[in-house]
Amino acid sequence: MNQAISLRSTERRAKITNIALRVLLYLFLGFWALVVLFPFYWMLLTSLKGYGAYNAEYIPQLFTLSPTLENYVNAFTAVPLGRYFLNTLIFTLATTAIMLVVIVPAAYAFARMQFRGKDLVFTLFLALMMIPNELVIITNYMTVSSLELRNTFAGLILPSVTSVFYIYLLKESFASVPNELYYAARVDGTSDLKYMLRVMLPICRPTIVTVTILKIIECWNSYVWPRLVTDDKAYFLVSNGIQEIRENGFGRENIPAMMAAVVVISIPLIVLFLIFRNKIMEGVARGGMKG
Repeated sequence: MNQAISLRSTERRAKITNIALRVLLYLFLGFWALVVLFPFYWMLLTSLKGYGAYNAEYIPQLFTLSPTLENYVNAFTAVPLGRYFLNTLIFTLATTAIMLVVIVPAAYAFARMQFRGKDLVFTLFLALMMIPNELVIITNYMTVSSLELRNTFAGLILPSVTSVFYIYLLKESFASVPNELYYAARVDGTSDLKYMLRVMLPICRPTIVTVTILKIIECWNSYVWPRLVTDDKAYFLVSNGIQEIRENGFGRENIPAMMAAVVVISIPLIVLFLIFRNKIMEGVARGGMKG
């Protein structure tokens, strides 16, 4: 009897301990969620405040009773933000599409095909990740300038159509597919190209989606390279448009209008991530495992 009572008491203490630890974990995660989300909330809140109301606040207010959409109207009238959106869309879609055409066969070759020096070449590829981006930017700028591709979409797109990291991620995902499928396909006379398109890509779709979305986000947020190779407003992207708005649009003092422009630019990426967040997590997890 005493042993049974002692066992029930131990189980009760263990259950209480688990509940307490779970509550502490949720409180901790909730706190960090607020820390992460607060800048977005502050950005949105500031964009809804009028210029006069914002400057009249001696102590920043965490809410507003008189929201206005005037700042969003100004975001599209002070500078040609719509044109910047179109340029960014062209740049993003073209760069991402060309990159997939380049990196998918490269990753497949490293994962499945056998050729002399494959391991050495792949090691050299990985070694390229150690080179600082600043050095690559300098080299790319000199090359694009020598080819007279400044202020062109080709100059914007070409230096960004490949990525060693994405090749590595796809290669690991392709390598996780059982070899038996490849050998069976080869016995049936299937070519490597057909096997890659009809077998590997459907199986590794989460990783493909992840790479695509990450590249879209990378292109959408690109700032340094477009700033270097374009000084013609006809080729400005939204990231450069923010600087243009700050210098020649609203002025440096109109913080609410600046925040409205940032909200408009950020919305497509936020929506994209919310739609494909599960695919992103699945693709990253799959890319990190090798069967």
